[in-house]
Amino acid sequence: MSAILHAPLCNSLVVPTGSLQNENGVNFSIIAQMVGTMVLIRLAKVAMIASLAAYAFIVAYDNIVDYQSNYEFVRHVLSMDTTFHGNALMHRAISNESIWSLAYALIIATEGSTALLLVVGALVLLSRLRAPAEVFNRSKVWAVAGLTVGFGLWFFGFMVIAGEYFAMWQSKIWNGQDAAFRIATVILGVLVFVSLPDGERD
Repeated sequence: MSAILHAPLCNSLVVPTGSLQNENGVNFSIIAQMVGTMVLIRLAKVAMIASLAAYAFIVAYDNIVDYQSNYEFVRHVLSMDTTFHGNALMHRAISNESIWSLAYALIIATEGSTALLLVVGALVLLSRLRAPAEVFNRSKVWAVAGLTVGFGLWFFGFMVIAGEYFAMWQSKIWNGQDAAFRIATVILGVLVFVSLPDGERD
């Protein structure tokens, strides 16, 4: 069974004398030599940063354009009206509409700030793609800042504050912990990858 599963992959590649070539004659080793392994790694970092920038921007934009939908989420989480009946944490509930609006505005502003920092970070790194390692590594500050702000929002904001302090985990309806955990995990993974020191170009 293993041989059958791997057969198409093996048949699509020809590996003559140390080169990697597919059935269409594209020699990947030559491409790697032309571009450089380190440049490819730097491009991967830029691509991941840009992807998260796009995500944060779309989330912020959607929250502005479709304001009421996620405002309802914030309202229910802060008022704790769908948590377990009679739980001992209800003294934390907030019923002030002004605070609901302020909290929602803060969330949108943080999402927008994350997007802006990541866009700047991606552009700065892209412009210094072939720069010396020391210069490229110093230029990660914008991206690291954006990733940190994003992690703070989705982990601390949604999982610590909303999930635990306001007991969002108790709600079967207004519960964003799973989504927040996925996003925070992705951001953390990208943050670790981007923070790894880059060496000199090949």
